Amino acid sequence: MIDTIRSLVFWIIGGIYFVVFLVTAYILSFLFPLERIDPFLKALLRFFFKLILIKVDVSGLEHIQKNRSYLFMINHISFLDIPLVGGFIPVYLRGVEALWQHKWPLYGRVMGRLGNIPIDRNNVHASVSAIRKAIAYTRNGKSLIIFPEGGRTLDGELKSFKKLPFHLAKKANLDLVPLGICDLYQLNNATSYSIRPGRIRLKIGEPIPQSEIEEMDTLALRDRVRSEIEAMISES
Repeated sequence: MIDTIRSLVFWIIGGIYFVVFLVTAYILSFLFPLERIDPFLKALLRFFFKLILIKVDVSGLEHIQKNRSYLFMINHISFLDIPLVGGFIPVYLRGVEALWQHKWPLYGRVMGRLGNIPIDRNNVHASVSAIRKAIAYTRNGKSLIIFPEGGRTLDGELKSFKKLPFHLAKKANLDLVPLGICDLYQLNNATSYSIRPGRIRLKIGEPIPQSEIEEMDTLALRDRVRSEIEAMISES
């Protein structure tokens, strides 16, 4: 009963705050360049986690440089993953997100306005088109994040990885940085509406240089990235 009431409070407070965030981001996107407002939006997202009493510990920041661009890949646990990486990865980046999320009335409009790329995983031609847009985006020197599982875990275990993100990695001409989210499944996940207070960890792995990516085939790269992310989230 306490868990239900607490979750309801978090949903109300967090939901109102997130709507305000979306409206603020949308308005600011017409007034200033996106890269200029990005630090402010990141600060708002970090405060969102304080509102719902979730402490975020970030490790591995020494592996990335703020003035460089990367392709990030991360495990997918919760709807909180997106504000998590948006607030706590200290580089300007955009994401490849499921098309159905971009159909949400306010969220989808704002995400599109901010430069995120929708992908229809049920349509091969549309998926290829989205990846081409992502490749063009990265070749302009921008960082991108993608969830290679293609959906949230339902049991806390790392799912198999799709191949398409690694075709992108081969053509993006960026170092690939594996990321691991730990301890979030117990606080919020795809099988429950509960939101519990607690502590989560975001781990930033060592970049895989583009020179190494070029020498690997797509499947070998996929297996390596999955292995590195699995190792990060398995550590206590």
